Parts: sequence; structure tokens; C-alpha cells
Amino acid sequence: MKLYLFILMAVAIGAFAVLSIRQDRKRKRLLRAWGRSRGFKVHDGKETGWDIRCPGFQLFDRGHDRYSTMHLEGDLDGRPVRCVDYRFTTGSGDDAEKHRYGAVVLDMGTPVIPLQIRREHAFDRVGEFMGFNDIDFESAEFSRRFHVSSSDRKWAYDVIHGETMEYLMTLPTDVTVAFGMAEVAVFLAGSLTGHRCQQGLKIVRTLRDLVPAGVLAQLRGE
Repeated sequence: MKLYLFILMAVAIGAFAVLSIRQDRKRKRLLRAWGRSRGFKVHDGKETGWDIRCPGFQLFDRGHDRYSTMHLEGDLDGRPVRCVDYRFTTGSGDDAEKHRYGAVVLDMGTPVIPLQIRREHAFDRVGEFMGFNDIDFESAEFSRRFHVSSSDRKWAYDVIHGETMEYLMTLPTDVTVAFGMAEVAVFLAGSLTGHRCQQGLKIVRTLRDLVPAGVLAQLRGE
């Protein structure tokens, strides 16, 4: 009986693995078609070094075995933009956990300051108890929902004004947005699809446009 159950489980696991591979191949095929129909250059291959290519993003610095696949490269309003499947691992052995994100990264065309905005979770409250506070805002509702971190509080307050807060609160809870050293990015939990690329492109464009022009001019030294 035990041997029968073992064989049954092995068959089920194998079937699930085959189904997952087929679904991922279909996803990539549809994503390629979506990207090419919109003028993106599309290539599928493993790339590393995103922490060097786009410094200042916390997610590009997390974990180990960090790499991207499925790259869509083009421009948005005349600025370079990239959509990629991004992967990294935290922990090791039996405690290893793989993380998957669809990342959309837009070149700002000007220097900016690293800033991360994501949803609050239980561990953040533990961190606050231990003295590791994030940046709070006048809106208690926004501060309750979001964890904001940056080495420059003034930059955070300049970027996250009332209109930006209202927009961020409309986004899905699995979305992390961030500024690096010269880019703005959105990280969508899970793998890319054409719909999610379109969603990410809309988010980075909106965030770019919400940064006051005077603030960007100051960063450029004007």
C-alpha cells in the first residue's frame, strides 16, 4: 500500500511539473508576442549584476543567486525602459526560499535618491518596537499602510506628497515601488505577463510625472 501511494505521489508531482513547464512556456510565448507588437526588443537569457547596473534598489541587493530572464527593452516617452523577470533566493538548504518578481525599470534622465515604498507587514511592527522606524507622514492612514525607507527624508517628503499618497493607495498590495540612483522601478510579485508589463509601465510613468519638476531641477544642480 505504501509503495502504491509513493508511486501515485511521484506521478502527481511529475504531472504537476510538466504542466508548470508548459504553462511557463505559453506565458513566455505570449509575453514575447506582446513585447514585439509594441516595439520592444525581446530576448530570453540569464543576466546577473542588476545591483551594479541599477544601484540603489533594495530588491536588487537582497539574497543570493540573483538573476533576470525574459528581457523586454524599449523606450517610454523617449527614455529607456526595461521589463524583466527577476529572481533571487534567501536562506539556504531546507530554509531556502525563491522569490519571483516582474520588474519594470524606467530611466529618469536625471539623478535621483534611493527610496523604497512597499506595504507594511508584521515584521515591520516588530522592527518599530526594536527602534528600526520607517519614515512617517502626516497621513496616518498612509503611514499605517506603507513602509517607506530612504537615507534622505527630505527627498522622501518631496516625492510622496498628497497626490502621490492617493495614487499609491490605489495600487495592488503586492506592488513595491522604488527609486534608485537614476531610475524609478516597480516590482510586481510573481512573473511577468503582457498585462503586468502594461500595469508596470503605467505605474513608473505616473510616479515619474508626480515628482515635482522643481525637485528634479535641484537634483540636477539647476
